[in-house]
Amino acid sequence: MDMTAPLRSIRWAVICWLALLSLPVLLVTGSPILHRKKPGPPLNEILSQMNNSAKRLKTVSADLSYTKVTVVVNDKSTQLGQLFFRKGKNGAVLVNFQKPEPKAILVLMKQKKAEIYLPKSNQIQEFDLEKRGALVEQFLLLGFGTEINDLQKSYGIKLIGEEVLDGDTTAVLELTPRREDIAAQLTKVQLWVSEDSWIPAQQKFYEADGDYLIARYSDVKVNRQLPSSTFRISAPKDVKRVKMG
Repeated sequence: MDMTAPLRSIRWAVICWLALLSLPVLLVTGSPILHRKKPGPPLNEILSQMNNSAKRLKTVSADLSYTKVTVVVNDKSTQLGQLFFRKGKNGAVLVNFQKPEPKAILVLMKQKKAEIYLPKSNQIQEFDLEKRGALVEQFLLLGFGTEINDLQKSYGIKLIGEEVLDGDTTAVLELTPRREDIAAQLTKVQLWVSEDSWIPAQQKFYEADGDYLIARYSDVKVNRQLPSSTFRISAPKDVKRVKMG
């Protein structure tokens, strides 16, 4: 069985975990560079403000548009759905895609496992993240609740400049993995950080093969109560469970 597609889905679900500080965003292609009389804030101030915002985050729910771009064949595919996130010792992320084809992705970080539900085949694929724990942990450093010093140990961070996204002034950061195992998956990550809320307004993940991922969120709700049932896959009783390698 070709494992590429399901593993990409899990990796993307983890990437979603990193992106959950997002407010409603627009794709940044063609976004104008901001020219302002006063210089923007320095990198150390941006990172400090991001760290403060991260500490306040508990839960997120949002409508989701996920775009995967395959550069070689000039192909772009978009999936639409909803995303739910819970931070903390029982951290979890659930992505329910509705279009173009129903699919659910659940990642439970405490249990170090992931599930992909495919309604069309009435199957739940189960993945053990224990073997990929170090890589998952490093991806999570890109998100929230992590001290900036720890982030800088794993990624080189530089300030590229400023851009305006949907009227919001953002600082554009570029993160380059320092570790070889991370660099084998991602060559770099670009973050557009709102200078108003100090949370990312856009994330763009560049894969080693040149392809890239963009996540767009709308109707974002932060720190609302999410029941534990939110982070369970709803499937028929006769669903077939398959353990994946």
